[in-house]
Amino acid sequence: MTRSRSARLGAVVLVVALVGAGGWFAGSRMQSPADAAAAQQPPKARPITVGVVRQPLTASVVAQGSVEFASPRPLTLAGSVGSSASSDGDGELAQRVTKAPVAGRVLKEGDVLMEVSGRPVLVLRGAVPMYRTLRPGTSGDDVRQLQQALRRLGYDPGAVSGTYRQETASAVTRWYRGKHYQPQEPTVADRQRLGELQGAVYGAQQALLDAEAPEPPADPTGGAEPGKPSPDGTPPSDDPPPSDDTTPPADTTPPADKPSGKGTTSHAGAARTGESDEARELRIRAARNQLDTANAALTAFQSSYGTKVPAGEVVFFPELPVRMSKVSVRVGDTPSGQIGTVTSSEVVVQAVVPGADATSLRTGMNARIQLPDGTEAKGVVGAIGGSATSANAAAGDAKSDDGSSEDGAPADTDADAADADAAAGDAAPADAAVPGGPSAPVQLQIAVTDSGQLARNAGLSAKVTIEVGASDGDVLAVPLVAVRTSANGQARVQVLRAGRAKNVPVTVGLSSGDLVEVKPTDGTLKEGDQVVVGQ
Repeated sequence: MTRSRSARLGAVVLVVALVGAGGWFAGSRMQSPADAAAAQQPPKARPITVGVVRQPLTASVVAQGSVEFASPRPLTLAGSVGSSASSDGDGELAQRVTKAPVAGRVLKEGDVLMEVSGRPVLVLRGAVPMYRTLRPGTSGDDVRQLQQALRRLGYDPGAVSGTYRQETASAVTRWYRGKHYQPQEPTVADRQRLGELQGAVYGAQQALLDAEAPEPPADPTGGAEPGKPSPDGTPPSDDPPPSDDTTPPADTTPPADKPSGKGTTSHAGAARTGESDEARELRIRAARNQLDTANAALTAFQSSYGTKVPAGEVVFFPELPVRMSKVSVRVGDTPSGQIGTVTSSEVVVQAVVPGADATSLRTGMNARIQLPDGTEAKGVVGAIGGSATSANAAAGDAKSDDGSSEDGAPADTDADAADADAAAGDAAPADAAVPGGPSAPVQLQIAVTDSGQLARNAGLSAKVTIEVGASDGDVLAVPLVAVRTSANGQARVQVLRAGRAKNVPVTVGLSSGDLVEVKPTDGTLKEGDQVVVGQ
């Protein structure tokens, strides 16, 4: 009995203890609204820090562009190819393309660009565009560069004098025949004209000889036939007649257009009977003038007589090789206006950057080119702003007027090259690089160091990274947001040491991305120090 009562008492005590413990636990977890609000207050602010690093820095500008062949320009012919006259007398014949240019072909010096009416259009190197027919007697820089090209191709033109002489004509003849084409030699009409001029000289020579011939002796028979008495009954005499100085010389000048023949002298002598010395001298002078005129005409014609180069049969390019980028004519077309577009065989990257970035760029800076397929190549900044678009703009301007320049030859790029050379190593001018403000896009042209590496990728997009500066080895660098500027313009960083922020004056150097180079001017700053970047 006692035992049972003790057990019940123990159970009651245990229950009371458990209920008390539960009440205490519940009471300790309960909060008043004031206590809850107080518990939600933020902790005391502490500074946010980042460690100082030591590493090399490289500043760069990133641009997007595309791979293109350089220096596009329109291509036209300077004139007719060969002779447009019909060989069967039907008059002028329309010229037709009989072999069209091939798009994508790389043209070297001496290559045949195309054929027109069976005649070749040949490629040569030279700064002066073809603008006239070159023939014996012509002189100029275009003749000189033709002679230089012939010599490079192995056909000796004689002296490279700038004057088209027979040695040059002979070299042109050998060159054409070496390409399996008939040279443009004198036509039938040219040969006929040469014969006429030679005949005129011969006739003038004969006329002068007749004019200078001595006067015939006086007729001793008084006009009677030999062996018969004279009209006055005087028998004929075998003795020579006495000299009579008053007898005028006979005129033996034949017509100007007919050479004198046998028997001419007797008729001329009859014509000169009674002629004074003064009249005879005038007649001789006139004959000499006629001969001089005939000789001058023959010499002038002979100076231009020989193998010639028609204006449309040669195209000069300032630089070779070139690439036939686009063809605008087909077989059967008339080769008037633009026949296509040529480019350099070198590729470039045409890119665009914001004006603010362009102000830090200079020609000659190194660039890294990346294609979507992972291909990489090296390059340099070749042109900035207007000079980067001058080649394309020139091509566009030429195309606006039927696609040809006035002289029908590729536009001269010497002025553009001079501008590019003058700009080399200089910063892009602010007014030129940023014509529309700091956000206006600016054109860049990146010259590819090994253009053959990207030649197959023409037309693809490319990412260009241009190095605008690099540190001299490892430098101390902190985030840009860690640098503060005092009222006096002094840059500083805050270094957290022993729980306190201390200002350290610094000079700021090269920036790259979100990092900037710093050098302490007073105090110490080392790698690993914690600099304040925020709270």
